[in-house]
Amino acid sequence: MIQPSRRVLAAILAPLAAGLAAQAGAAPLPPLLEQVLHSQALPASAVSIVVRDAVSGEPYLEFNAREPRSPASTIKVLTTFAALDQLGPSYHWTTRAFVTDKVADGRLAGDLVLQGGGDPYLTAERWWRFARELRNTGLKRIDGDIVIDRSQYALQEPEADEFDGRGDKLYNVLPDALLVNFQAVDFHFVAEGNRVRVIVDPEPANLRLATSIRLGDGACGDGAKALTFTTYEDDPNRLALTGRLSRHCPPPAARRAVMRAPDFAFGTFVSAWREQGGEFSGRLRLESRPPAARPFSEYESLSLAEVIRLLNKYSNNTMARMLLLTLATERFGAPATVSNGERALAEWLARQGLDFPELVIDNGSGLSRRTRISADSMARLLAAAYRSRYFPELAASLPLCGQDGTLRRRFADLAADGHIRLKTGHLNGVGAVAGWITSHSGRPLAVVVIVNHPGAEFRAQPVVDTVVRWALDR
Repeated sequence: MIQPSRRVLAAILAPLAAGLAAQAGAAPLPPLLEQVLHSQALPASAVSIVVRDAVSGEPYLEFNAREPRSPASTIKVLTTFAALDQLGPSYHWTTRAFVTDKVADGRLAGDLVLQGGGDPYLTAERWWRFARELRNTGLKRIDGDIVIDRSQYALQEPEADEFDGRGDKLYNVLPDALLVNFQAVDFHFVAEGNRVRVIVDPEPANLRLATSIRLGDGACGDGAKALTFTTYEDDPNRLALTGRLSRHCPPPAARRAVMRAPDFAFGTFVSAWREQGGEFSGRLRLESRPPAARPFSEYESLSLAEVIRLLNKYSNNTMARMLLLTLATERFGAPATVSNGERALAEWLARQGLDFPELVIDNGSGLSRRTRISADSMARLLAAAYRSRYFPELAASLPLCGQDGTLRRRFADLAADGHIRLKTGHLNGVGAVAGWITSHSGRPLAVVVIVNHPGAEFRAQPVVDTVVRWALDR
């Protein structure tokens, strides 16, 4: 990676800061940045850069500032800022349980209705605790069925594997009003004699797992990557594992998204329920809550401030998409749709006086080939956020260089400064950052770098490093 000295950067990039026009071709790039782009096989036309004072708006460095580009996950700054401003950092989601008949002597004569409230971080541990709170009411036996009400969201289209054919990857998991643990299961493979035992955690009660994994004496290879996970469109609760592992290697592990959201929620609830001594022998039904069903228990989510910290630090696509749908619900009611989420964000931008004519929001996460924004618009958004009442919560949600999240291994030599908070973004052909830097002279800077070009997800990094280190010396 190219890491020129600050003195050299200041001398060579100063012409760009002094007078480089907003559009490519109006002025040449300074020699050092040209060298970086050349070394990474990136044309200048593929790069947009903005560095501005976040308070005064004074431009320090601008290039191709108004060119619409794919921002990848940096668009999450827009989604999370809008959510904070409209909902407040203490906003919570609620998962509710209802009963359709009386509960007597620990026995429910009717159905248990589980109603999703769009909680973006309903992990396996929190789902287990929800089941525990139901048991703590004294309920032990459910005679009827478990009804899952996921009507707060419209059914999500397209399918999870449409983006890149990897619907079993966690970054592709679709939002659901009752999404448990991101449908994620950890598979652990343990050699026992001549066979392989598969440990599934959490293990949905309705998951039908067939394994045919051979154990040999060969090289370790790629571990779990040598295994094939086969799903079945006509039977989403069925999963087959095949492949070969070496008996001489450490036990591998793999994480996959499995099943469909309501089946996963049902199966993991039943497992947790039985684990805690509860009894149930009914089936799953997908319906809206019957009007006569009575409230029985509620479970509150983490606060929005806690959610966006997890979302931005680790760039969770599903949580961002659920945040957009939450904005749709709050503004237009249920069932929430992506188009209503886009409308809610557009209305909020208009109220803020932020006109981004090139903006395409799509699902709010950046996992999209439609999403577009310019570096100029992103920088203006960052400046508005800096002036907002909830700036501390938003800034704290962004990765901190050399310390956590997606920047944990970036700018390690600058980690002690604590001056760099940037949201990263990567897709095939996209590399980007957007956030705030406090320069060594104390200037608060809004910094945006967006590169769109084949291989940019890797090649943009030296460009980002060059700009960030230059900005610190303003």
